[in-house]
Amino acid sequence: MNSNNRILKWNDWFAFLVLSLIWGTSFILIKKSLIAFDSTQVASLRILIATIAFLPVVLVNRKKIDWSKWYLFLIIGLAGGGIPPFLFAMAQTKINSGLAGALNTLTPIFTLLVALLFFKKRIDGKKSLGVVIGLIGAAVMIYLTNSSFKGGVFYSSLIILATVLYAFNANMVKKFFNNHNPLILTAVSFFVFGPVTILILGSGDFVDIMKTDSNALLSLGAVTVLSLLSTVFATVLFFKLVQKSNTIFASSVSYTVPFVAVSWGVLDGEQYNWYHMISLVAILIGVYMTRPASNDNKL
Repeated sequence: MNSNNRILKWNDWFAFLVLSLIWGTSFILIKKSLIAFDSTQVASLRILIATIAFLPVVLVNRKKIDWSKWYLFLIIGLAGGGIPPFLFAMAQTKINSGLAGALNTLTPIFTLLVALLFFKKRIDGKKSLGVVIGLIGAAVMIYLTNSSFKGGVFYSSLIILATVLYAFNANMVKKFFNNHNPLILTAVSFFVFGPVTILILGSGDFVDIMKTDSNALLSLGAVTVLSLLSTVFATVLFFKLVQKSNTIFASSVSYTVPFVAVSWGVLDGEQYNWYHMISLVAILIGVYMTRPASNDNKL
């Protein structure tokens, strides 16, 4: 039976719920990681831990991997898992975790825009309208609520840039690695750039922080959970969900993640008003309108 026509089972919905909770929690984990470490250290630790966790996948499948494409692995690795962690961590030194989670929801919209502008894909009028609505929602959230988020447009824009990189990553994977095992592809993409983070951590004061900062273990625990759950486990779970259900159902996690992120923010004392909720709803409407149909061959 085609996965697009398969009846969803309770374990599909359970996996969907777990994904929503894990990815929605990632933004508050970044916030807690930043208590002891700076943004560069948080991002480097996140990448390094994920690289180590993915290493067995690379070793087991090393003979199946086309290493002549190392430069493509590097590009999609940097766009998907290399640069965005630095952007998110830097942004969250100034903006709330809930806002970061809400703006991250723009990824599907930018994926469509990148496909249109750089990969010569066509989109219909409904998807175009969805892009406009989503971007308007993001603009309202960034500009009209700017004062309550203390970060300025610059730091919010770092999240936007991260979603654009995610969009390039998705389109490049589709173009160059459409028939590759996604788990192996993700593991290799971390393997080709991840070890560099050892040098980054070694050149700073990470060791001194671990010895002297009373919050170091808390922050290290937060970034470890962030890396192992949000980056490693959730990636595997998402691919499993795609295979067992369908892409549209799995990608619908985009609608629930921001509400989990905002909920964690509220519990942590972050302040929100009706502007935030209206903006978030607008973004989600845009994401819904730009989602691919099961028989959509244009994207």
